[in-house]
Amino acid sequence: IVFSGNGPSGICLSYLLSGYTPYFNRESLHPHPILQRKLEEMPEVSILDQDLDYLSEGLEGRSQSPVALLFDTLQRPDTDFGGTAESVLTWKHEPDRAIPHLVLGRNAPGGAWHSIEGSMVTLSRGEWMGLPDLPFKEWLKQAKRGLRNNRATAEDIAQYYQHYVMKKGLQKNFRCSTVVTSVRKVSAKSISNHAQKDLQESSDSLWNSNEQSTKVFQVDGFFKTMEGDKEPFSICAENVVLATGTYDNPTWLGIKGENLSYVHHQLSGLEEAVKNNSIGIMSDPVLIVGAGLTAADAILFAHNCNIPVIHVFRRRVSDPGLIFNQLPKTMYPEYHKVHQMMKEQTAACAGPYECYISLPEHHVLSFGKDKKCIIQDKNGCQKTYEISMAFVLTGSNPNLSFLPNNGTDLAIDSDQPVNPKRNPIDVDPFTYECAQEKGIYALGPLAGDNFVRFVQGGALAAASSLLKKANKNPP
Repeated sequence: IVFSGNGPSGICLSYLLSGYTPYFNRESLHPHPILQRKLEEMPEVSILDQDLDYLSEGLEGRSQSPVALLFDTLQRPDTDFGGTAESVLTWKHEPDRAIPHLVLGRNAPGGAWHSIEGSMVTLSRGEWMGLPDLPFKEWLKQAKRGLRNNRATAEDIAQYYQHYVMKKGLQKNFRCSTVVTSVRKVSAKSISNHAQKDLQESSDSLWNSNEQSTKVFQVDGFFKTMEGDKEPFSICAENVVLATGTYDNPTWLGIKGENLSYVHHQLSGLEEAVKNNSIGIMSDPVLIVGAGLTAADAILFAHNCNIPVIHVFRRRVSDPGLIFNQLPKTMYPEYHKVHQMMKEQTAACAGPYECYISLPEHHVLSFGKDKKCIIQDKNGCQKTYEISMAFVLTGSNPNLSFLPNNGTDLAIDSDQPVNPKRNPIDVDPFTYECAQEKGIYALGPLAGDNFVRFVQGGALAAASSLLKKANKNPP
């Protein structure tokens, strides 16, 4: 089995495929009486070997995935009600059930968490960032770190994921600094160095091999050495797990001048500019485009550095779809502050916040070489602003360029690109195997699970399915 992606989904699945097996703890009492009754029926049988459809039936919560809700409530029984009930699972290491697998990733274990600015605070509560059988809060105590308003920094999370892999002895399964360039289905007979060339010249479809012969997936890519060289690799696997997340490919507006050097699509460009002193309190304003949490993080960062900001977004400030209108004020005071600024500090009426202008229901028409950008309001009126830098922070899409047709054949709507919110990969809800291509699994945002807390259910479902295929399940 080969995984592409070594973030929380990949780490959790590696744990489950390394012989770590969850059982119901007979001394536990789950607050959900029907689930408790079901768990008591076969406590001697691992959760991985039980009927996940049956166990998850009737569960409700903040995810559309029944298995995500199941694994979450087994680990954190009453967390949505502010409770701190212990997990009802007990973990046993059964090495004879381990399945050989490789986890490939560009970064250290933790995936995109290593690319996020370290001081950024998570949207989710800190304890929801933890992986099975090693509570995040426990690790924080040992590391002598604390939570800020019940939430954790990106740096702490990235370090916790690395620690988890070491502590659980999973590092032998991980290959970091690797980039996957191609995943293709091939006939087991045809695998040879000669076949690879033919493969790359063949049609742009996943199912381009003879149906009669045994199928495997050929995974090609390269490993980046310490010296900066690229060493190619080619691996064959019966199953491939897609767990690449969505951080790689920021969304572009598709307008004139967007490729100019002062226009950025990731928050890291702002942090870099502040470090290099290339912008500061006397600079022309930075333009921030977007009304999600990344845009809010950029505004807070600029505001703390006294850098003037022009903030452009398409929605109304009162739009119920705006993330700020869905967050409890007490738990997210800094995002509530950004929302206040967006409401009170428009170009039309000056408010109490210096160095910030909000332009709701506006969009950028173009960027000029002279660092002037043209912005249009909902009535078609245009205005030119002089800026020092621009940050287009309107979301990101997965980079699935290593799959035929960029993976669109695997999506729910195969005519549209894969998108974690609007068009995820079509998977079986109880195995996370792709509906269109057996042997390929998708986890995390690619399958529509966007929170660390819920990606682990997909890993449970995939592990259960892969163990059945490998015949590692007891009868």
